[in-house]
Parts: sequence; structure tokens; C-alpha cells
Amino acid sequence: MDTTAVADLKARLSRYLRRVKTGHEVLVTERGVPIAKIVPLSRDVQRSGRRDRLATAGVLRLGRGRARKTPLRPPTGEPIGASVLAALLADRDEGR
Repeated sequence: MDTTAVADLKARLSRYLRRVKTGHEVLVTERGVPIAKIVPLSRDVQRSGRRDRLATAGVLRLGRGRARKTPLRPPTGEPIGASVLAALLADRDEGR
């Protein structure tokens, strides 16, 4: 286990995080007193995707089955707000 002071941790955070990723633990001290320990995550947590982590936390509820193709296609018909845009452009051309 590596031991480091807060100031050294701040200065070399990337180095210590690389060590943690390889399985080492880092003990953080403040004025010689241990205040925290940085430990690697379990392999299950590392491999899970963002969607799975959000579902585990209760932020997201997973659906069942596959998504339908219809939401992926753009809507048909005249774009909403096209007449408003035309009116604004006409006003601008008239110099209002």
C-alpha cells in the first residue's frame, strides 16, 4: 500500500490513480494522520456501463425488449414553426 500526503496527492494525482487502476491501494495522510484510502473498484463495477450504473442507483429504469424503429425516423410533414420563421424573416426584410 502506498502512503502519500494530501499535497503530494494533489500534485501527482494521475500517477496515483494509475497505481490504483493496477490494483494498488493508496493511503492519504494529512499531517501524518491517515484520513482516506483510495482503493480500486471491483471488476464488476469497472465493467458495467453507464446505463447499468444508473439503473443500479435507481436513477434509470431499464426497458424490456428492443426499441422500436419509429422514434429514430424524423417526423413527416411541414416542420413546426416554419410559418413563424417565415414571418420573422419577412419582418426583418421590411426593416421593422
